[in-house]
Amino acid sequence: MQDADGLRLYQAMSTLRAVRRLRPDPIPDAVLRRLVEAASWGPTGGNRQPWRVILVRDGERKRALGELYRAVWSPYATRSRRELERAPEAARARGAKALAAGDYLAAHFGEAPVIAIFCFNPTDMAITDEHLDRPSVVGGASVYPSVQNFLLAARAEGLGCVLTTLLCQREDEVRTLLRVPADWHTCAAIPLGRPLLRGHGPLARRPPEKLAFSDGWGSAFE
Repeated sequence: MQDADGLRLYQAMSTLRAVRRLRPDPIPDAVLRRLVEAASWGPTGGNRQPWRVILVRDGERKRALGELYRAVWSPYATRSRRELERAPEAARARGAKALAAGDYLAAHFGEAPVIAIFCFNPTDMAITDEHLDRPSVVGGASVYPSVQNFLLAARAEGLGCVLTTLLCQREDEVRTLLRVPADWHTCAAIPLGRPLLRGHGPLARRPPEKLAFSDGWGSAFE
């Protein structure tokens, strides 16, 4: 049985929805500071903390980010809708709902009170899989736990949030717009704001039995 703190943590994790419809109300500096502090508690290789976050609140910069986001969302959404046509009916309904929310976010991305742009420096990472014959992912272990802490802290503060990565496709423009140094790169963009609708709530995920094995691949975990 969890204690009260543990119960609250599990509740936060199990209700951290992707919230894409946000109010324009400003977010106090003290709240943003708490989110960044929560991110700082995330584990990183060698405790190097090879990430930084840019909290974009300037209207012109947000509008520019919104234009870039719309440009990459449109082809992504078109491909996703084509794929949905071949999916089972129940999956089509869920997918259509998610895409509608994505369309709203794309149309209003630049209107979020804050857009948090997470950046990383690969020279400070122990990327132990970079020579393997597959996509390298290990470097993200020194960034995305901090991003997740940021999201959970936003949830605790009553803020809506969603982790997006599409802007990485326009990294050069984002780096120029936000004056990101040449040796730093982007890995996440998180629009933040008070939820416009219901906001966070129960998640739909696979059960543990579908995700875990006992002692070896394919051995049932029950």
